[in-house]
Amino acid sequence: MSAEEKISRIIKRNGEVVPLDREKIANAIYKAASSVGGRDRKQSRRLADQVVAVLNQLFPPDATPAVEEIQDIVEKVLIEEGHARTAKAYILYRDQRARLRRKKRAGVSLDYLPYQVMWKVLLWNVNHGVDTVEGLNQRVRDGSFPRLVLEADQAFDEDITNVAAAICELGGQIRLIIVAGPSSSGKTTTMAKLSAKLKERGQDPVPMSLDNYFFDLEMHPKDEFGDYDFETPEALDLDMINEHLVRLVVGEKVRVPRYDFITGTRQRETDPLSLGKNQILVVDSLHGLYEPLTRSVPHERKFKLYIETISQLRDDRRRFARWADIRLLRRMIRDRRYRSYDPERTIGHWHYVRRSELKHIIPYIQEADFILNGALPYELPILKKHLFSYFPGFIERWKDNPRRQDALIRAQRVYELLVAIEEVEDDSCVPDDSLFREFIGGSIYV
Repeated sequence: MSAEEKISRIIKRNGEVVPLDREKIANAIYKAASSVGGRDRKQSRRLADQVVAVLNQLFPPDATPAVEEIQDIVEKVLIEEGHARTAKAYILYRDQRARLRRKKRAGVSLDYLPYQVMWKVLLWNVNHGVDTVEGLNQRVRDGSFPRLVLEADQAFDEDITNVAAAICELGGQIRLIIVAGPSSSGKTTTMAKLSAKLKERGQDPVPMSLDNYFFDLEMHPKDEFGDYDFETPEALDLDMINEHLVRLVVGEKVRVPRYDFITGTRQRETDPLSLGKNQILVVDSLHGLYEPLTRSVPHERKFKLYIETISQLRDDRRRFARWADIRLLRRMIRDRRYRSYDPERTIGHWHYVRRSELKHIIPYIQEADFILNGALPYELPILKKHLFSYFPGFIERWKDNPRRQDALIRAQRVYELLVAIEEVEDDSCVPDDSLFREFIGGSIYV
């Protein structure tokens, strides 16, 4: 072993001895740099090489340094090389992770929540009097509900404008924009609105749907109820996606497949797609943050936007409405309208959705370059009009069925939320370019 390679193993915090991974050091540096505007992966790798070189100078042959000692060296190299802002971000990140570990040891569940965005949403709701169910009901009763719709949609559009500005500030290095998020978070409308904002700024976005890359339905497993699982990323042809993405980014033409959701098969027909020199590919996907989905495209060429229904609405017992429950209601309407699925089928299938989200989506939120709130504080009164009548029947049918206890618990929780909400019968105040129209119908984007 040469002097440069004498350190080959490190000790993790749990005491496990693992190989020294230079790429992990580079990734940590890159994440810190990205948080302050840097996106030079080659520079991150060069700095990681220096960290390893210092490590080998400081420790004797066959030594096994601890991960904390390596992190100390990372800080030292960043400061000495003139990357003060990156060093500060790295130090703050270390401190944050240390605090999170302490909380985990204390039994606190963190759930990867974007607390800064949650606080911003809560503040907006408080300022508009809709942080509680009673406050929302008051907006319905006093006739100011249409104004709430206008205010909420304007706030969402302002956030989209900020995303477009952030992408344009990165210049021409971005070739792939990923709009990611869990089921029924509003990815389709978000992608359309973002594309329009980018065009206003002189960009040329090209949309691409990854839904066409599903494997044939016969390759999907069924559960005891006969349901197919579309929610896992492995339901997509990841190899074909990556092959097409890397070819598109370098300017080649590909033949995009067509998927027929009625028959559950890819069609023989394909559609040609290519990117011009100044064009940007825009895709939306449940699993956009899942690295194997876009592994063929370098990090510095991608911008990842994550959208979630970050509702901050409390009931009279100060319990917050669950984000996933709002998305469930949206999907029940969408599935009935566009896929001819009975709402009972949707809520019965929801355990697949949540299982996949918790495994393949939620843990990767920190990989996003921007987190966007897709919850609209006015939607529950309209959702109630469409769906409330179904829930008493769900509860009655499932109360003695041991195989439907998961769906029963959800149905009871959503019923208790909706029963306290003032219903809005007339939804004409919701504009046709609203994200909410993606679900209740009448959208110019769907």
